[in-house]
Amino acid sequence: MSGLGWRIVTASVLAPLMIGAVLVLPTPYLAVALAGVILIAAWEWSGIIGWTSPGSRWAYTLAFIPALGVAYGTTCVAVAWFAVLALALVWWLGVAVWVLRFQQGRGMPAWQMPPVRILAGLMVLVPAWVALIVLHAEANGGPRYVVFLMLLIWAADTGAFLIGRRWGARRLASRVSPGKSWEGAGGGLLAGAILAVLFAHLLGLGGDELVAFMLLCMLVVPVSILGDLAESVFKRQAGMKDSGSVLPGHGGILDRIDSMTSAAPFFVLALEGLKAVR
Repeated sequence: MSGLGWRIVTASVLAPLMIGAVLVLPTPYLAVALAGVILIAAWEWSGIIGWTSPGSRWAYTLAFIPALGVAYGTTCVAVAWFAVLALALVWWLGVAVWVLRFQQGRGMPAWQMPPVRILAGLMVLVPAWVALIVLHAEANGGPRYVVFLMLLIWAADTGAFLIGRRWGARRLASRVSPGKSWEGAGGGLLAGAILAVLFAHLLGLGGDELVAFMLLCMLVVPVSILGDLAESVFKRQAGMKDSGSVLPGHGGILDRIDSMTSAAPFFVLALEGLKAVR
């Protein structure tokens, strides 16, 4: 079977499982399930760091358990989780600078420092986990918002892939990810907009609320692309093509959740902002 074929098969199996888990599991149980995903991603990140011995990789992965425990405690206190997600946005702004520097052929001196690479894994993975838990726990339809966020990212990714493959001509970031194009990015925005309109209709949004929600969703798409590009930069620095091989056709867990790691904190904070101004 071709790589694309495996990609479709894997996605067709994983997507219903993930959506089902979000809709059926209570928030604490979903947190545990997602923590398992984070631990696999942490193992893969230890490879991006450059560690090869099983002992060091296990040590790094297991260190995430107490980190997730502390992070889970923040989800019960609005000020605490808001601070975690705000810190994540600052982190992703810095990552955007890294991606731009890499695209321009300039160095990334901070990335060469081992402590930075170690802490980067925490900043990439833990805030996204916190964001999904906080969103899922929302009393007013939290699980459906989580499902919508997943579908929005998947739709944008699929739209970018299909449009980029057919009409892509201008490279979005040739040094970072040669396969991505501006036309593909436009296709991702279009697919995201269509899905956002459908979801807004289900929510009964109209007027200014509809405009604000659509703007939020259209901002989520480029933020999700940043997560994808960032992982490409990190892997190129490590001389890797994929973060792992656990998902046939997709590579590793990090290769599948990279867009979510940047999009989830932004989406939750922006959604809270919309609620505050209503």
